[in-house]
Amino acid sequence: MLKVLKSGFYTTVQDKGRFAWKHKGVPVSGTMDDMARHRVNTLLENPSDATVLEITMTGPTLLFEQQTYICLGGAELSATLNNEPIENYRVYPVAQGDILSYGRLEKGFRGYLGIKEGFVFANVLGSTSQYIPLTNKQCIKEGDEIEYYPIRSFDPKLTNLKVGDYLENQELRVNPGPEFGILTQKQQEQLFDLRFSVSKENNRMAYQLEEKIGEHSITMLTSATLPGTVQLTPAGKLIVLMKDGQTTGGYPRILQLTKESISILAQKKAGDTIRFIYG
Repeated sequence: MLKVLKSGFYTTVQDKGRFAWKHKGVPVSGTMDDMARHRVNTLLENPSDATVLEITMTGPTLLFEQQTYICLGGAELSATLNNEPIENYRVYPVAQGDILSYGRLEKGFRGYLGIKEGFVFANVLGSTSQYIPLTNKQCIKEGDEIEYYPIRSFDPKLTNLKVGDYLENQELRVNPGPEFGILTQKQQEQLFDLRFSVSKENNRMAYQLEEKIGEHSITMLTSATLPGTVQLTPAGKLIVLMKDGQTTGGYPRILQLTKESISILAQKKAGDTIRFIYG
């Protein structure tokens, strides 16, 4: 078991997500930064969709009660193992009684903790990912115990991985959305000329951006949306749907982020800036 001594700000259980239920209104969920999840699981030689912990802004303090191997990824959160600093994208053995702690957020916004063979959680509609209306599982809290498989011996093919500094990348690659054509020429130019600031209204459902590109009075039928869909409100604000975002919406869908750009945006916090570029 992994015992939660301190919970951190917002730590959740995530895997790749659930994809077969959007027609029932069930969001994809899953890790906000899929690149980080894939990389930590690759180093641990897990399936890419093995369950990890997603750690937002400030991390938990965790006590390992069984021997295993771990790997961290995503945001840099000043992690220590038994008070000794450890790095992202490096495989570490942990022994019974070891304590993993997190300190100051240095770069990015969401970190990931992977473990050999993945964490053990109930599968709901094909995924272990937390989505409160469906799974009734709140974020990880102090006193929780998280199950994992004890691993006594593991000889990884790769012990570490060098990753480009995408945490500071401000460019989001996009493709035109279904309603891109309703925009005026000026609005289209603003989309790609302006730098947009992440507002305080950002979470796993959606990221709102501060700057506007002009009001509109377009009405449309509610239509399908995806993680990474950029919607335009009548007031001219941009909303980027994320992993827990609704599966349909009535605002024009003017852009669609690439998968990599969703991961980049997931590492942004309020006040950070981004710009759109054609993918």
